[in-house]
Amino acid sequence: MTLLLFILNATFLLSGCGIYSFSGTNLSPDLKTFSVANFTMGTAGGPANLPQRLTEQLKEYFQKNTSLTILPSGGDLVLEGSITGYDVTPAATTASDQAGLNRLNVTVQVRFTNAKDETKNFDQSFTYFADFPQAQTLDQNEARLLPTIQENLIQQIFNKSAADW
Repeated sequence: MTLLLFILNATFLLSGCGIYSFSGTNLSPDLKTFSVANFTMGTAGGPANLPQRLTEQLKEYFQKNTSLTILPSGGDLVLEGSITGYDVTPAATTASDQAGLNRLNVTVQVRFTNAKDETKNFDQSFTYFADFPQAQTLDQNEARLLPTIQENLIQQIFNKSAADW
């Protein structure tokens, strides 16, 4: 019983101190707000609503994994960016030098500003991909591949900005 009480108290203390987070964030306790500007489509190709979906998913991810309050603009942390790449390339060749797999690559250029600590600011490109069979078209696979690609891009952006990995 004493051990259980100790574990519960330690958990509450660690989660309430603001410096350590069980979600892996490494945010200063003086950071209170964040904002995500609408991402833009800076390349040809891809669904027209991809920038908006990426923007909304980033907001949701930060809300779920930090204690920061979202603002429309001017947060202590600000994320803004553009989708700069949306390409299909051959990923694996067969014995006859034909593509055995195609790869959908999505690249996002992100500018991150930390109003409380400028040393954390960055302007960086993040890329993720998913493969699909050569015999199928992108249209046949796009709806299946994009959620995985977006999820991984958001995780990369979050890790770099909030988890400082």
